[in-house]
Amino acid sequence: MRNDTFRALKERSFTYLWIGEIFTQIAINVFNFFLILVVYRLTNSNTAVAAVVISFTVPAIIFGSLAGAFVDRWSKKTVLLSTNIVRAILFIMLALFVHNVVIVYAVSFFVAIATQFFIPAETPMIPLVVREKYLYSANALFGVALFGSILLAYVLSGPLILFFGDAVTLIILAVIMLIGALFISFIKLVPAREVAERRRLREAPNLFADMKETFTMLSRTKVLYRSLLLLALTQVLILIVATIAPGYATQVLGIRVEEFPILFVAPAALGVLVGAFGIINLFHATSKQKLATIGLFLSGLAMLLLPFGSKVASREIVHDINMFLPHALRIDTIHIMVFLAFLLGIANALVFVPSNTLIQEETTDEIRGKIYGFLNSTVGVLSLLPIIIVGGLSDMVGVSAVITGLGVVLLCIGAVRLIVK
Repeated sequence: MRNDTFRALKERSFTYLWIGEIFTQIAINVFNFFLILVVYRLTNSNTAVAAVVISFTVPAIIFGSLAGAFVDRWSKKTVLLSTNIVRAILFIMLALFVHNVVIVYAVSFFVAIATQFFIPAETPMIPLVVREKYLYSANALFGVALFGSILLAYVLSGPLILFFGDAVTLIILAVIMLIGALFISFIKLVPAREVAERRRLREAPNLFADMKETFTMLSRTKVLYRSLLLLALTQVLILIVATIAPGYATQVLGIRVEEFPILFVAPAALGVLVGAFGIINLFHATSKQKLATIGLFLSGLAMLLLPFGSKVASREIVHDINMFLPHALRIDTIHIMVFLAFLLGIANALVFVPSNTLIQEETTDEIRGKIYGFLNSTVGVLSLLPIIIVGGLSDMVGVSAVITGLGVVLLCIGAVRLIVK
């Protein structure tokens, strides 16, 4: 096996960025699950959970593109530092009013606003701290950090909340966020990039012209807008799954909501890690567009099968296999769900790593933040209506029907990509 995955860690500042990203993502992902859990516990409603998800997607619509334009005029390192500090303060504030649903929504909204400035700075920071030959490796490692942090976050979230309680958990998350800020403070830019960064920061801002430039570049570069739409689609899917996760856990799987992270999110995040390593070490020469299309089909297939785990487990052939397996390894609905979650993770990596690399290859430092800001806005716009619909729809027709519909949609999008070259 090629040992190319860790090449970017030769760049010390990327290592600091990478570690800072791990701590930051652990904090924000535990916080996101924390919000969903608290609201579901207080209201016992999928619609109320949908409102939480909306509270951190609406800011993307309002501030996403605008934040990207500002971030390209500011020091990205400073943006990463300041947004981490602001979010840590908001976590501490929420600890004082954690069981007030209105305040939970409000803090979620303000954390999301800060995040709109963080996101256009984090991934565009990669080309500022690594040389171009390490970009693929850096994006794979960033995917590992992002989704590996999700794995750790959702494995830790249940025990943290159960052992320490809601308020203390929020204080711990604030500390973790500040540790991320500390590592980010150690970053130094690649010398040639630092000179360009300083020159760019001295330019007079023209936000209207900047946003017009972004739209023009996206409309003229097929690889760029297709990669952007793929990333948007995967993020929208994650938000939708987060919305219906409590109902899926209790209504379909028959487990407690607190058990869902370890049984679904953890194997999905592990799948991302496996997928990222596989891309760099086994499929590095494969077309990035082809990998993304495969990822779409794999996502659709896994989603389509998720509601039918009990039917598969009840098949006679499965019973025959179980007769020869130890009790702990016997195939049941949970095992099938864990396997499908793992496939979803691999599929996500097949979209995430190639698409981010293509965007960075096709853009410059001067516009990259605006591109990712536009991505945030796109995610917000595309996810708002589906989140509203699936929350209520899940309460009306059931979570299983909604998940099946999502699988069909993903397979159709994959088919369109094959037809439209």
